[in-house]
Amino acid sequence: MSVDFASESLAHAIPRHCDACRLRNTPSAFTPVSLQELQFIDQFRCGTATVAAGGTLIREHQPNGKLYTLYTGWAFRYKTLSDGRRQILNFLLPGDLVGLQQEFGDTAMHGVEAVTPCAFCVFPADGLWSLFRDHGRLGYDVTWLAARGEGMVDDNLLTTGRRNATERVAMLLMHLYRRLDRLGLSENGTVEFPITQQHIADSLGLSLVHTNKTLRRLAQLGLHEIADGRLRIINPRALARIAEYYDAIPRPVPLL
Repeated sequence: MSVDFASESLAHAIPRHCDACRLRNTPSAFTPVSLQELQFIDQFRCGTATVAAGGTLIREHQPNGKLYTLYTGWAFRYKTLSDGRRQILNFLLPGDLVGLQQEFGDTAMHGVEAVTPCAFCVFPADGLWSLFRDHGRLGYDVTWLAARGEGMVDDNLLTTGRRNATERVAMLLMHLYRRLDRLGLSENGTVEFPITQQHIADSLGLSLVHTNKTLRRLAQLGLHEIADGRLRIINPRALARIAEYYDAIPRPVPLL
């Protein structure tokens, strides 16, 4: 695992105790927990990890045995074929739980790579049983997160299987913008957007050329703008109509 523990700024980004967690102080994004549950999460956490941009947190087909919550940065889950072709399964944003699927196999079923420098809270996967046994609501939260992840996979399958290129790109832009806005990470109508066109192509099953043309077409229509590493949705109604993206306002989600 190519973890960059030398990154002092990232290592110090995560507070020593969960009661000082910046993410938990975003009530519109995450559901509250009781003091007892917070103390359990604090004790359950076994460390932190930092990964440099382009580094790997989890390698495919390698044993790992840990769970992670992304505290800051962007990452993605992916699977590759023997010839190197890659499918990005989903993008990971602060608060996302990573590695739950490993609990059901001897090795990692997917890889996780950092897009930007990332900091993670680390939890031992073998402690899940005590979480379910002693803290039923936290167990329900983990189950809810697993179901939410399955729902995202369903949406991604619909996108790559049935949406055309324009609909796929519109869907991704709307989905990421809404998630970042829920986290309180929008500023003056823009959000950080560090992913490249290659990332977008690998997540949507498109060629790089087709991705470039589609992004330019949507920008020329005045629907969005990507500049200086930030995304602005100029006409959200039109973009949502193209994508058939009629999701309700995202609800607060559990945070481990």
